[in-house]
Amino acid sequence: MTRRLALRADLLDITDDPGLGAVDSPVVRFDPDCWLLVEGGRIAGRTRETPGEDWDKRDYSGRLLMPGFIDTHVHCPQLDVIASHGEALLPWLERYVFPAERRFEEAVAAREGADRFLDLLLAHGTTAAVVFPTVHKVSVQALFEAAEGHQMRLITGKVLMDRHVPDYLRDDVEGAERDCTELIERWHGRGRAAYALTPRFAPTSTPAQLEMAGRLLARYPGTYMHTHVAENRDEVQWVAELFPQARSYLDVYAAHGLLGPRSVLAHGIWLDDADRRLLAETGAHVAHCPTSNLFLGSGLLDWAKLQEAGVGVSLATDVGAGTTLSMPRTLAEAYKVQALQGVKLSAWKAIYAATRGAARALRLEHEIGSLDVGASADLAVWDWAHGALALHRDRLARELHERVFAWMTLGDERNLVSAWVAGTQRWHRP
Repeated sequence: MTRRLALRADLLDITDDPGLGAVDSPVVRFDPDCWLLVEGGRIAGRTRETPGEDWDKRDYSGRLLMPGFIDTHVHCPQLDVIASHGEALLPWLERYVFPAERRFEEAVAAREGADRFLDLLLAHGTTAAVVFPTVHKVSVQALFEAAEGHQMRLITGKVLMDRHVPDYLRDDVEGAERDCTELIERWHGRGRAAYALTPRFAPTSTPAQLEMAGRLLARYPGTYMHTHVAENRDEVQWVAELFPQARSYLDVYAAHGLLGPRSVLAHGIWLDDADRRLLAETGAHVAHCPTSNLFLGSGLLDWAKLQEAGVGVSLATDVGAGTTLSMPRTLAEAYKVQALQGVKLSAWKAIYAATRGAARALRLEHEIGSLDVGASADLAVWDWAHGALALHRDRLARELHERVFAWMTLGDERNLVSAWVAGTQRWHRP
């Protein structure tokens, strides 16, 4: 018998791109004190009438219910090095990240790390993610297995690195292709799993490895490409030295067949107009990582220019350079990054970029990121305010955007009440 679940709360989602700064927008769908109906793990509708006795009813009156957040760029093994002091991107990788990733060569460590990581995502209200594991095949398998156990939508794939890394993390083209092919054929399209060809970034892959990744991307329909681009000025200069024939950093990926509608490029700070046109033409999108960019001193994303060019932008935590798995905190930092450039990001745009906008960029709008009928019931229930200061501010809110912006600015994982994946509660506050 199909399970019928009804959740009562203040329902909020964003039905389309609201633009960067508009606070009065017709695309905001808000139904206070309403029942969300779920059947067979999918959203079936909403009603203000109390459902009948054949529904499993959960009353979250006075709380906020939204789609679960989608983190479009985050590193599973880097939980071990979050909040590590004192380095810019390239020395930070050498000092902190590479030693941490080495630990995932062992199957037990990889599985424990994957379970911990996904449990923490859920405890922060994130129900789907695009994830960097490590160069080790076992780390990918562990993530896919753990996500399958949680019924989570997960996009991941073996990290590709065949140069400019320690010997203990270096792979080679032939072995990497064999591992990727085996992982794709086992996991891609199985349940809610999807595979991403994952060059770490252009400097750590030879042209031959990038070409191999492009070849597999073309061979296996629906696979993704996930990497970094133009995060740091020293990195951009290094790429120019390694690939002198390329017009730009982004052009390296284009030349190897790695840009397309399922390409996820983290950061994208140091792009030019031609790069932005190329992103728009190929349908690739940028995963904006505000806490990471601020923490490493990498720079400020020009979201307005990307928007003007027609490039999709999602939001991502980028832990461990990112300083939190909390998407509300990430949204608040995104606001500050734009404010430093004279742009006042609305709460609606920030939420859109971490829900429906992210799903749309990933070609998964039919499944995640909304409260649409037919979407998977990947949901998060939040307190509108947590703590005396936030409660005081919430009571003074005069209209909806003011209230949601205060929630976004003052909130974090302590506001989370419960998280649901495909209609099953996967986390609840003790």
